[in-house]
Amino acid sequence: MSEPLDVMRKRLHMRSIRRGIKEMDLILMGFSKAHLAELNADDLGLYDQLLSENDHDLYQWVSGQSVEPEPYRGLMDLIRKGAVGVTKPATN
Repeated sequence: MSEPLDVMRKRLHMRSIRRGIKEMDLILMGFSKAHLAELNADDLGLYDQLLSENDHDLYQWVSGQSVEPEPYRGLMDLIRKGAVGVTKPATN
């Protein structure tokens, strides 16, 4: 039996806000609030996999210090858009 999407979204939100490093708490909390409700089942599954990655790797991907694996590229683009000001100063 698969997990209902509303339950999955709640679980992923909790995993988003309780990370290993504070920067990722802030970045993923913002992403979760802004985008989890609109993600389809496949994208939620991919986000679930992403949350299993090491926080230091995630931060390097978000901040552009290294390149994320191809399957995460679209999702990371969305996350990066919301991370401006956390990973680098916002520009006017």
